[in-house]
Amino acid sequence: MIEPIANFPGRLGLQQRVLPSYRAPLFDLLAGACTGGMSLFAGLPRPEESIATTDQLHVARYALARNIHILKGPLYLCYQKGILDWLAAWNPDALIMEANPRYISTPAAIRWMKKKNRPVIGWGLGVPPSGSPPIFFKIRGRWRGLTRLSFLKQFDALVAYSQRGADEYAALGFPSSRIFVAPNAMTARPTRLMPARPEHISKQPHILFVGRLQARKRVDNLLHACAALPETARPQLTIVGDGPERPALEQLARQVYPAAQFTGARHGVELAPYFTGADLFVLPGTGGLAVQEAMSYGLPVIVAKGDGTQDNLVREGNGWQIPDDDLSALTVTIQQALRDIPRLRRMGAESYRIVAEEINIEKMAAVFVETLNRLV
Repeated sequence: MIEPIANFPGRLGLQQRVLPSYRAPLFDLLAGACTGGMSLFAGLPRPEESIATTDQLHVARYALARNIHILKGPLYLCYQKGILDWLAAWNPDALIMEANPRYISTPAAIRWMKKKNRPVIGWGLGVPPSGSPPIFFKIRGRWRGLTRLSFLKQFDALVAYSQRGADEYAALGFPSSRIFVAPNAMTARPTRLMPARPEHISKQPHILFVGRLQARKRVDNLLHACAALPETARPQLTIVGDGPERPALEQLARQVYPAAQFTGARHGVELAPYFTGADLFVLPGTGGLAVQEAMSYGLPVIVAKGDGTQDNLVREGNGWQIPDDDLSALTVTIQQALRDIPRLRRMGAESYRIVAEEINIEKMAAVFVETLNRLV
């Protein structure tokens, strides 16, 4: 029996730099668990970021921040004008904020809450190792660690997207007893039954990719990998999505894998036939949001290793994690996956179990409520 989410007996404030469309269901679910309601403070991204945002929340309140973007690249900073006015107007009993030191209005918001003796929870990916050149590694790495720890110590607790992120926070020096893990979830617990698929395939197996067509998704590698397979083992390949790389990818497909089908962008219920009709979901690059949705349809998955958010999601029992931008590893893994269809079906069933029982927005919201109730 699935336990319902507990309630937080108070009023919650939640800060985000922007409100991505895929986060709205989580925030509405969390707002519904707060007896005093929840207000979300978020602004708009830079135009070049191509983030699909929304201002539509059904349960949570939405307060628009004025994001002032300062510099770019590794020097990027964001100041959210109006955050103290929002806090004064909403007057939350607890506050959840992105644990990102690039958001320079965060310390003032924390001080506002501390003056009222109210807790602030930081939410983040973790502290990935620095990519500094060796000659600067020790000095810059030590300075970065100390400044990041000083920033994080302002929070009463941290919620990490993954166990890897939690371990990174602890290794930096933040008390492990005040670190919680809410595995990053994009979809709700599936209510539909897992699609029935045959143990044996009489025709070509079907590989599916769903996502924005941009360079970091490495769809070019997926085309090359399918083309490198023996002719008798080549799959049907469907690429669902749109983006700046689509013309180049379609041209590449005509050259190396003409059988690939490009459908353009599809959303919501339009995606159901594609997930139901596939045998394997492949995300050859980083930054994909459709992996969990594919798993909710009982699909095994191949994904590129990224920031750790996939670690809890993709395991030996339901898929493969491969190095990012490694064509050889992608080709070998696809061939291995399609060689044993009965095993592929068992892995798909495990994918469905993981999103139904372990990693979904209901579980994610429950961790936030548990953390709040421990602090208040």
